[in-house]
Amino acid sequence: MHVPKVLEIKRIETENSTVKTFIFDWEKGEVHPGQFLMVWNFQDEKPMSISYADPVAGEIGISIKNVGKITNQLHSLTEGDKIGLRGPYGRPFQMAGSKILAVGGGIGMAPILAFATEANRRGLDLEVISAAVTDKELLFVNKLEKRGIKVYPATDDGSYGFCGFPTVLADTLLQDDNFDMLVSCGPEPMMKGLLDIAENHNIASQFSLERWMKCAVGICGQCCVDDVGWRVCAEGPVFWGHELRLVTEFGSYRRDSSGIRHPL
Repeated sequence: MHVPKVLEIKRIETENSTVKTFIFDWEKGEVHPGQFLMVWNFQDEKPMSISYADPVAGEIGISIKNVGKITNQLHSLTEGDKIGLRGPYGRPFQMAGSKILAVGGGIGMAPILAFATEANRRGLDLEVISAAVTDKELLFVNKLEKRGIKVYPATDDGSYGFCGFPTVLADTLLQDDNFDMLVSCGPEPMMKGLLDIAENHNIASQFSLERWMKCAVGICGQCCVDDVGWRVCAEGPVFWGHELRLVTEFGSYRRDSSGIRHPL
């Protein structure tokens, strides 16, 4: 059940200078926004969020940012090459409410794209903030707009769209309109700020966390969070805001592969 399935890369879409989306034929059952796959390059495995799933076409996609040895090797692959995938794993986003604000920061836009696509398919009222440091790093703005989804690009340096942090823009949007829920994935300091903002506006919130993972099935404990001992691969990666209030490390520090703490 948990053995990687070796699949050919059907299609590669270049999103920007550091991010590519890899599309595969997929016949392994249901896939839900917020879940992830373990990606095996025949040397090591890493978790990658599902950014695209089309049950009609029988396709699945993962968007990968080139940030290190494994991702650099994956970026060197071409259509027709093979990699191993196992999953999908984890607790997905829940579709709740009729009007939703989704906020993605950097490659955190990957699960937000999957969520927004499904919410749009269901006819929910959805608006998306796609945030990055600069315009060259923005993700999926055109893809979302082509689906008729309202998108607010935001860049730290003001090179495109809103100038400033997505937390500021989200707070403004929540003040001006009646949203039922906020969902987010991205840097934890950003998500911690969004949790505070969502609570100030008295709306529900969901957040997708990233941690080091090895087994992805809740056995090894590599991805446990402090205080409550939740395994991000099993109890997450998506958590409700009120759950994250019980997690001291959320937005404060991260652990490397050996478990050493690093402040955020």
